[in-house]
Amino acid sequence: MEKIGFIGLGRMGKPMAANLARKGFALVVLDLNPVAVGELVELGASAGSSVAQIARDCSIVVTMLPSSVEVEALALGADGIFVNAKPGSVLLDMSTIDPLATDRLQAEAVKHGLSVVDAPVGRLAEHADRGESLFMVGASNADFARVRPLLDAMGTTVYHCGGVGSGGRTKLVNNYVAVTLCQVNAEALALSQRFGLDITKTLQVLYGTSANNGQLRMNFPNKVLAGDTSPGFTIDLAHKDMSLIVTAAHAARVPMPVAAAVHESFSLARASDYGGIDFSGIADVICDLARIDKPRTPAGWMVGQA
Repeated sequence: MEKIGFIGLGRMGKPMAANLARKGFALVVLDLNPVAVGELVELGASAGSSVAQIARDCSIVVTMLPSSVEVEALALGADGIFVNAKPGSVLLDMSTIDPLATDRLQAEAVKHGLSVVDAPVGRLAEHADRGESLFMVGASNADFARVRPLLDAMGTTVYHCGGVGSGGRTKLVNNYVAVTLCQVNAEALALSQRFGLDITKTLQVLYGTSANNGQLRMNFPNKVLAGDTSPGFTIDLAHKDMSLIVTAAHAARVPMPVAAAVHESFSLARASDYGGIDFSGIADVICDLARIDKPRTPAGWMVGQA
């Protein structure tokens, strides 16, 4: 069995690594938070001493980090992954980063006899807790087959999107739609509130027409409309992804005026100190800014009720 390194035990990374440990993978973990490392050690993982040590000892190194900056620093640094890993090793980056950074990583990896797989995560932290994540994977066929057992241990749905870089690009397309739908839903519900409409009747109409969407049907009723804005995926993270989307669109010469507008709305939310709440909470932000009562469904209300 290959030894797996896992760097980055945040809200998404920790449950993903925990699922690997529970399913018997030989796992070495590293994070700035010693408590998170300790929790993984209790599940059977080993604590890594450094990035270099993990790169030397593990043939697959998983990174789950905040941005391109951290991933490139760990991979390309003087004490990083690429200069210490054995030829034939794989960097499995599961972060959501700039696709051009993934391209740079792959080009550098090849010089060292290594390869990169980009496999950003779909769905939310609660799905990661249950081992129900979705993965969008960019990899050669051989590397995809090699990392597939890890992905199956951490999730339920795996899509091989194409070569290296296609996973991250697919993630940006997906998150553009998901975040933009949050914005659209939030504006619509704020307008409904200003009109004085009954929230449940408005939702029933929306669910019964082509205006229906996954965010409105699945995420909003369980989060912001129930008064729960504890973060599964924060406004800060949604803003980060929209920044990546707008930058990637500019690089690809694709006009995306709606993306630019949504990006600025989430910028305003962050500037108003809402960055740490769930991204469905953009509905509350808009209502607060317009001094409208926040949209809430009655306690116990379920999708499908009249």
